[in-house]
Amino acid sequence: MLKKLSDWFYQRVNWFWVVAAVVVFACFIAFILPWQAAKSEEATGGGQSPDCSFLYTADDLYQMAEQYGEAGRSAYIHARFTFDLIWPLAYLFLLVVLLSVLYRVLPVKSPWRWVNLIPVLGWAMDMFENVGASLIMYRYPERTPVLVELTPIFTLLKWCLIYASFALLVPGVLIRVLYYIRKRKN
Repeated sequence: MLKKLSDWFYQRVNWFWVVAAVVVFACFIAFILPWQAAKSEEATGGGQSPDCSFLYTADDLYQMAEQYGEAGRSAYIHARFTFDLIWPLAYLFLLVVLLSVLYRVLPVKSPWRWVNLIPVLGWAMDMFENVGASLIMYRYPERTPVLVELTPIFTLLKWCLIYASFALLVPGVLIRVLYYIRKRKN
C-alpha cells in the first residue's frame, strides 16, 4: 500500500503542483502563522507549547497545562482541531510535492524513491501529537498515564521526520541536476 501511495505521488505531481505548494506554504508562513502565533500567545499567556518544543517530558506537559489555565487549555484544544489540522496539510503538500519532483528521476526500483513518504509519517506523528496533547489538556488536572509519555515521543518523531524531509531536498536537488547534466551529454 505504501509503495502504491509513493508511486501515485510520483505519477501525479507536476510543476503546477510545485508552484501551488510553494504559494500555499508561503502564504501560511507570511500571513497565517504569525496571526495564529499571536492568538495562541494571547490565549495561553505565551508559555511553552508542546507543538513548538523538540524535547519535553510528561511533567513539562502537565506544567504547560497548569500555566495555560482553563481558558488557555480550551484555546489550545480548539487550535489543535482547527488551525493545526490545516497547517500540517500545507507543509505535507509542499514536502511531498518537492520530494516527488526531485526524486522522480531515480530508477523506479530505487529504495530512495520512498523518501516522498517521510513527510506523510511526519504528518501522522503531528496528528498523534495533537490528539495526545489535546486529551491531556482536556483531562487536566486528571492524569493521563501512557498518553502523557507517548505524546512527547510523537512530537520528537514529528520534528525529526519534518527536518529530515527538508534536509532531503538538498540531495534531491543534486540528484536532479546530475540527471539533467547526464541527459544533456547523451
